[in-house]
Amino acid sequence: QVQVAESGGGLVQAGGSLRLSCAASGSGFSSYAMGWFRQGPGADREYVAAISSGGGSTWYADSVKGRFTVSRDNAENTVHLQMNSLKPEDTAVYYCAAAVFGGRSWVPLNPRDWGQGTRVTVSS
Repeated sequence: QVQVAESGGGLVQAGGSLRLSCAASGSGFSSYAMGWFRQGPGADREYVAAISSGGGSTWYADSVKGRFTVSRDNAENTVHLQMNSLKPEDTAVYYCAAAVFGGRSWVPLNPRDWGQGTRVTVSS
């Protein structure tokens, strides 16, 4: 089982950038696809991006495609989310988690097991 700790959030103006990090511990990290998810104010948690276990394939929600880039370093047990051209609607708490493709979208492998998340606020 993989435990995660997210960091890197903050307050940024629209058009700015942030780089989120996810430090994973536990066994088998390099065996799991990893996903980033977010939950905005008053909204459900939603999928943002995913990366395959080896890092060779990536997927993005339409709302962030072309602006966000997901990467991982299996030697360091980390996953990153580079967020550029941020918009106010990107304001949310961001979470990383082991992920699996659920037919329509990426979903968390363990929906009841989340890290503390990292808050991103984009001002207009």
